[in-house]
Amino acid sequence: MTRARVVWRPTAVLLLAVASLSCVLSPPRVSAAAGAEVAGGVARRNTERIAGSAGDVLEDNPIGRLKVYIYDLPSKYNKRIVTKDPRCLHHMFAAEIFMHRFLLSSAVRTLNPEEADWFYTPVYTTCDLTPAGLPLPFKSPRMMRSAIQFISNKWPFWNRTDGADHFFVVPHDFGACFHYQEEKATERGILPMLRRATLVQTFGQKNHVCLKEGSIIIPPYAPPQKMQAHLVPPETPRSIFVYFRGLFYDNGNDPEGGYYARGARASLWENFKNNPLFDISKDHPITYYEDMQRAVFCLCPLGWAPWSPRLVEAVVFGCIPVIIADDIVLPFADAIPWEEIGVFVDEEDVPKLDSILTSIPIENILRKQRLLANPSMKKAMLFPQPAQPRDAFHQILNGLARKLPHMQSVYLQPREKHLNWTAGPAGDLKPW
Repeated sequence: MTRARVVWRPTAVLLLAVASLSCVLSPPRVSAAAGAEVAGGVARRNTERIAGSAGDVLEDNPIGRLKVYIYDLPSKYNKRIVTKDPRCLHHMFAAEIFMHRFLLSSAVRTLNPEEADWFYTPVYTTCDLTPAGLPLPFKSPRMMRSAIQFISNKWPFWNRTDGADHFFVVPHDFGACFHYQEEKATERGILPMLRRATLVQTFGQKNHVCLKEGSIIIPPYAPPQKMQAHLVPPETPRSIFVYFRGLFYDNGNDPEGGYYARGARASLWENFKNNPLFDISKDHPITYYEDMQRAVFCLCPLGWAPWSPRLVEAVVFGCIPVIIADDIVLPFADAIPWEEIGVFVDEEDVPKLDSILTSIPIENILRKQRLLANPSMKKAMLFPQPAQPRDAFHQILNGLARKLPHMQSVYLQPREKHLNWTAGPAGDLKPW
């Protein structure tokens, strides 16, 4: 097989690259001290904190700082949908289900709406699935509108603020734009009825119509128990330099090949499919989780949306995430030091990815690994059952608590105009 020529820069990380490459092509036998330190997993046993960030802010306890009232909706909005199609318990949008279950037994829950700081509407908008497992985009906005209409008719609290003290979990590809295709999501825009509410969503991209100011960006759901079952011994060498498994082309939805991932994944494949430092493939092996724990860098490129569970998997498995998604807004960015633990590469710079990664000083790589080894960092990315202190559930509550107290201006004055119930695409107005 013809392999692409690698152009090295004369830095200490050359030792790491050579050590990693030797492990890929032959049994691990590293003599270079620096390379052995990284590939041999010494950094796994050391952790580091950044004051005021991971290990500090992530360990804030939201209990006692806010109270949440949960609307009691008819089961057609939540539990009945899961019973009908349990697949939605396992896909990357499942945070909306597990957040509801968490809040039902959380100490922040109040049964007295008059003392609530926040109101939560448990509606599962990503749980009505096609045979292929995709949320039905035309049903989601109808379901959300129907739920809001229900709570506004039964309780007075929505009408006091037009939802300004309400939050909704909307883990769609493009959040409350409720569509998995960006062009259609952008055309639709955020459901007008949610204009004043706080959105808790996986989608985050700067200056995008589907990201409302003040939204809380969360990680996508990745199954904690499944990842736990695939942990490797901590001394396992990181013998893979760069790792990625996933699509490079989506021929079914993008036959011409220029739209999917804005061409970034196609560029990855065309430039590095024969590079010995890049273990990349469209195949998804049963050792996927184990392989990530043997890698130094894990690629996290955009797909149809800028986010994916790969980011969660990389952090949990201590693999330095290489984030290729221009203008992405990452989960809990006010608490997690993403610039410190990850590597950001512009989409247009993908052809230079080999030189970018091999130019990172080894000291920087070791520090990123120490930061990733911080247990608080890993916990913040997961939605475990049962919940644990400092997990993603608690980070969401921390984000809500930091928005308190609500300003007096959120409460509508007499004769102040309410949001328009009939705004938005005509199709969204159909009964659900």
